[in-house]
Amino acid sequence: MAALPITSVLPSLFAALKSSNQVILQAPPGAGKSTLLPLKLLQENIFSGRILMLEPRRLAARNIAVFMASQLQQKVGEDVGYRMRGDTKVSQSTRLEVVTEGILTRMIQQDPELTDYDLIIFDEFHERSLNADIGLAFALEVQQGLRDDLNLLVMSATLDSEGLQNMLPDAKLITAEGRCFPVSYSYHPMDLQRSNIKQALPNSIVATVKLALQQQAGNVLVFLPGVSEIKRCQQQLQELTNEHLQVLPLYGQLTQQQQQAAINPLAKGQRKIVLATNIAETSLTIEGISVVIDSGLERRVSFSPRSGVGRLQTKRISQASATQRAGRAGRLQAGHCYRLWREEDHSRLEAQIEPEIIAADLTSTCLELKVWGVDSFAELALLDQPSTANVQYAEELLTDLGALESGSCSKHGQALAEFGMSPRLAHMLLTAKEWENERPGISWLACRLIALLEGSERLPLDLDFALQQMASGHFKQALRQAQQWAQRFSFVKSSSKQANTHAYTGLLLALAYPDRIAQRRTCSGSGQAARGQAIYSQDVRYMLSNGLGVKLMADASLATAELLVVADLSLTEQGADAMVYNACDVDLAELKAGLPQLFTEQAFVQWDLKAQKLIAQQRQCLGKLVLSRQVLTTITPAQKQAAVLAGIRKAGLSVLPWNDQNKALLTRLRCANQWLPELGFIDYSDEALIADLDNWLLPYLTGVTGPAQMKKIPLTDALLSRLEWSLQQRLDKELPTHFTVPTGSKIKLRYSDNVAPSLPVRIQEMFGQANKPAVANGRVPIVIELLSPAQRPLQITQDLLGFWSGSYTEVKKEMKGRYPKHYWPDNPLEAMPTRRVKKHM
Repeated sequence: MAALPITSVLPSLFAALKSSNQVILQAPPGAGKSTLLPLKLLQENIFSGRILMLEPRRLAARNIAVFMASQLQQKVGEDVGYRMRGDTKVSQSTRLEVVTEGILTRMIQQDPELTDYDLIIFDEFHERSLNADIGLAFALEVQQGLRDDLNLLVMSATLDSEGLQNMLPDAKLITAEGRCFPVSYSYHPMDLQRSNIKQALPNSIVATVKLALQQQAGNVLVFLPGVSEIKRCQQQLQELTNEHLQVLPLYGQLTQQQQQAAINPLAKGQRKIVLATNIAETSLTIEGISVVIDSGLERRVSFSPRSGVGRLQTKRISQASATQRAGRAGRLQAGHCYRLWREEDHSRLEAQIEPEIIAADLTSTCLELKVWGVDSFAELALLDQPSTANVQYAEELLTDLGALESGSCSKHGQALAEFGMSPRLAHMLLTAKEWENERPGISWLACRLIALLEGSERLPLDLDFALQQMASGHFKQALRQAQQWAQRFSFVKSSSKQANTHAYTGLLLALAYPDRIAQRRTCSGSGQAARGQAIYSQDVRYMLSNGLGVKLMADASLATAELLVVADLSLTEQGADAMVYNACDVDLAELKAGLPQLFTEQAFVQWDLKAQKLIAQQRQCLGKLVLSRQVLTTITPAQKQAAVLAGIRKAGLSVLPWNDQNKALLTRLRCANQWLPELGFIDYSDEALIADLDNWLLPYLTGVTGPAQMKKIPLTDALLSRLEWSLQQRLDKELPTHFTVPTGSKIKLRYSDNVAPSLPVRIQEMFGQANKPAVANGRVPIVIELLSPAQRPLQITQDLLGFWSGSYTEVKKEMKGRYPKHYWPDNPLEAMPTRRVKKHM
């Protein structure tokens, strides 16, 4: 430990911590910043209060705490402890706490002054996790508003130093050198010509592992994108295992014992192949690794606010990640890295991955902000601001859950935040407690259901069946968690009178996932859906109440259900219907009785303009699901006009009565927006017009009650109604419909989107014209299409002067013989423009 590179900067680092309450430490992997530095801080007694160190991953947090405790020859929970959700080992004597990042915001909410703590260390900040960004922002607010004596130390292997220093302008920057032994590289690209990545990856990994075992000594660390790839590769590598060689997986869902088996050193003479996700990129030191095989892939979740679901995608890693991975081979000795991509492709990798805050589900984070009293993310000190669409989705969901009222945190929202879990599940648990008297046992059912959903154990599709398995002795870890929650919140467990509480499973899930109530869709090409029958040759498809399509396998246990509530699903990389992983069926009558606020009655009136048919229905809806329809017999003229508008919005602007005149007007309006935006000409794109139909078209629908009357719409007046009178006049001045040529003829200009207007004119009418005619205050030169006496194109130009002095001579030679009655002067610049033949001039 004493020889680690961080030792050389400890004096300057300690001095910086004593003189400044903000310090940035940049130190590469293996320098000792996560292990030696915190121990030295304890030994030097620089701070009298406790130290918090944040780690982005549970596995790293637990192992770092265990390692540091062992260096002090203590058990975890004495001087060094850890806190993470569902697992805490600290005591009154604990001076250093290693915590996962989400814990910090909860601690700040409960004690804004962080009374017992003097230093917060943000480890591996370069990973830019959402919780790290928010945790640092909260800590800065505490430091600036409540505790100027609170010290912050931000450290990482690679930092966006410029961005971080702009955010922390007073912070002192300390840089430590690393101790990385030389790592050599070789490139072994996967063969993707005959198969896709999913098929090619396991074969390529196995072949490279065999090559590495022959060429290199030491243990092998293989980086794979996800658990499914780890399991496939582990299965194919089993043939290599023997008493001297083990193949061990390493990912977050494994038990602590299984994780330690991959991390801990083996007996002398044994080798291991560790198959890991990017959990092994930083913080963890796996003993004896001298060979890295890097697939160059990782899983990233990109949240879609439209569907409310994260899409798990396999993507290329960044250059920073590739460097981190390769560095694992040189931590303890010289090593070698096999990369499964072409060497020339390395420079094409992104420099850094996108910060999680940009593409994450912000529901929990948004609730934390509202509880803290912050109205928007823009009020916090953040390196990057999140997507506006993601923030809007989070606020709308929190409003639906009752956590927000008029944009501010409600009492219910404050209560949800106290649970320290997803607002969806907290809402389920809190409401179940309120329902306990009417539905005995429902709160205990909620505890068990949430424990299953939050646990790491693999669940069957049908959550009702999973609950039955739990009652039979399965999912013991989840059951222990449920018991802890029941005890914490004083929930009643079970009794003989509560045997039928499983009837409430769907109702509870609907509390948490009102946007994921699913209705069966009619299956085309595979038979008709009939209750209680499974006659499908394809996937069974449903529509969620948020409008997203989902599917089940045809032989799935829930494939005959008419109505489901979906707890877990994933969008496919191909973008088709999402696959359902966990759900249960729900009774419609029970749903209406328990959650009537989810249902609405809507009068739906719309013209189907393509089918020339009026649809008039009274609909009962659940979100975007239509549960029942009844014919409406009384329809007002206003409803019919609104229906016409809805039909136009659905069918598109092409159904409107366009002619050459209003088409030309629309093109000029679009050109004005492009060429003269500073004058206030607004957007006339199809998208903008459809979005604004209520304002510009609806007032002109008087008397238009169906497709037959569509021709009555005064489209020119409707389009111009979006412009003030002064701009209408400016339009005619700057983008005139006609251009007056030297003969006095007013010739129509032809406007087109995104190109200069053109003027088709006979060449004789332009004699004497030397300047370059233009529109839009002289910004856009007109394209002159010079025509022969027979109206055939002779020349297209924006430079008449250049044409007269250049190629006109050749044109004149050819045209003079073909059209001898017409005027072909030798000097067109001094000639008289004419519309006539020579004898009438």
